[in-house]
Amino acid sequence: MGIVLAILAALVALPLLAELIRRPVHRNRAPGEFAELLQGDTHYRWSGPEDGPVAVCIHGLSTPSYVFAATERSLNALGYRVLTYDLYGRGFSARARGPQTASFFVRQLKALLRDQGVDGPILLVGFSMGGSIAAVYAASEPTRVSRIILIASAGLLPPVDDLRNWFWSSRGLGDWTTRVLGGIALRRELVEHRSNGTVIPNLEDRQAVETRTRGFLPAILSSRRNILREPREVDHRIIAEQNIPVLGIWGANDPITPLAALGRLTELNPDAHHAQIPGGGHYVLQTHPAQVADAMRRFLKPD
Repeated sequence: MGIVLAILAALVALPLLAELIRRPVHRNRAPGEFAELLQGDTHYRWSGPEDGPVAVCIHGLSTPSYVFAATERSLNALGYRVLTYDLYGRGFSARARGPQTASFFVRQLKALLRDQGVDGPILLVGFSMGGSIAAVYAASEPTRVSRIILIASAGLLPPVDDLRNWFWSSRGLGDWTTRVLGGIALRRELVEHRSNGTVIPNLEDRQAVETRTRGFLPAILSSRRNILREPREVDHRIIAEQNIPVLGIWGANDPITPLAALGRLTELNPDAHHAQIPGGGHYVLQTHPAQVADAMRRFLKPD
């Protein structure tokens, strides 16, 4: 009996130990600055002409703001002053407490914009999960948004409820497996989906480093359980009613956000513009930067 109890105690303690041995966030390595916000400090960076219109880039589930390296430069070339930042639980931002719902992330965005004195109108650029955050912000603050660019946006299709997602998201079992085995599983996926020709040559390696950072895996789990299960239909209908111009950029071969999302956005917002990138996967902004830049230019600076 004593051996059994010892094994059970070890299994219970394992998730806590796994988190403790992961490295903490070292702010002194951050390339940008920090805003001291109520929910937690947020790492951000500005680039581009100081007198240009403001564009705010919102990244996705697992890759921090550096994913916008090429997109940021393209927007700078179009005259935009670009603000990129790390969502809570990613990159150099705080591991803020609370369920990671859309409202959770929109509060972070609103607080950052107040802190930076940005009062709009702004261009919102949302990649993957960041597209959901952009949609909620725009629907709640339509007068503060001039245009929206959605790249492989989440929130348009129902979540996939297969056995794999159930396993990782189930209460108790999902918490244990995420903290103990989640990093291994994510790094294996990165190896399987490793792509050549990205703007950041070591993109997958940098993503792998994130999985070894304290607080990252619980944040991923919370987002999967919350914002990524929240439909955005109402928000997109409000955006359409408010006549906010929208561009959707989609990879034709995206296994994470399939082209069915394009069709769904068209149903919700018939006036939305679309650019489909042949051969593009989920990370089109990294693998096809020229095509993404051209789509943005035609949307923002039409001839």
